[in-house]
Amino acid sequence: MRSLAEPVVRHWDFPRGVASVALLLRFGAEHGLPADSLLDGSEIDAALLADPVAEIEARQELAVVRNLAGLLPHAGVAVGRRYHATTFGVLGYAFLSAATLQDAITTALRYLDLSFAFTAPTAVIDGDRLVLALDSGALPDGVASFLVERDLAAIHTVVGELLTGAVPVLGVDFAHAEPPDVRGHEEVFGVRPRFGAGADQSVVDVSVLAEALRLASPETTALCEEQCRTLAARRRESPGVTQEVRRLLESSVRFEESMSSVARTLGISPRTLRRRLATSGTSYQALLDEVRAKRAVRLLTDGDLSVEAVAERLGFAEAASFTHAFRRWFGVTPGRYGRLRR
Repeated sequence: MRSLAEPVVRHWDFPRGVASVALLLRFGAEHGLPADSLLDGSEIDAALLADPVAEIEARQELAVVRNLAGLLPHAGVAVGRRYHATTFGVLGYAFLSAATLQDAITTALRYLDLSFAFTAPTAVIDGDRLVLALDSGALPDGVASFLVERDLAAIHTVVGELLTGAVPVLGVDFAHAEPPDVRGHEEVFGVRPRFGAGADQSVVDVSVLAEALRLASPETTALCEEQCRTLAARRRESPGVTQEVRRLLESSVRFEESMSSVARTLGISPRTLRRRLATSGTSYQALLDEVRAKRAVRLLTDGDLSVEAVAERLGFAEAASFTHAFRRWFGVTPGRYGRLRR
């Protein structure tokens, strides 16, 4: 198996435009749902949606998704088919002007944080099959299946707009249970999905990657790529709260910072920080463990430090506490891990 391209991010906590929320509100209005009910808890002013360059945090769109999914739990595919290439702005025009579908997918993964994705996608070539898989592991349970269906339906809709013929779908799998009505799924994917599967993915014939796209324009592609680079660079300077906390922890000397001190650094209350991290599917302790674990591995393998010295550098009061945490992270003691790696 070979990965077509590595996604620039493997999480969903990145800033995004307002086009997706506007689309969700229009869909809700068509089903008799007032905008106020969908915006509840999102901290989004409805007037903001009229600004084409406005940006919001991922957690804010997620709040709207949660409200919509709570009222229309089986509407994920119906919502997803409303996303067209043009919905994604300059990124969408980069898709449309690409030379081949492989170029379009590579561009999508390179600038994934310019999209509205909540599931982390991968594209892997497995023999004569292209497997497009979505990872919803970091999403709250109440919206995971809705967003998996939305994102995969959006991918198929956009791919269908790029190709001259039908998308050669070999199969579609969803990990969640089968909904009451799958007719919309069959219309979007061209096949009846398999539910209760071990993954969320779509499998298509790999030959489609080389197909020349009907609106290919190298000049437009170059222009769109330049604009995508500029926009991505600016957005990446203002990461989501999860990335900001991770960055602060990575710069820590001995991890003496409490969640309250990190919240003060970010200019928010500890309660708000806890809520935003929970919305992102994580917690302060989980991020602290993640960063500590990575540094522990580096200290144990790159140097000649004792377990006691590593424990001290990681801010543990005693080596026994570090050993207990390391065994929880990796299933072995730090001493044994260091010997095996060396």
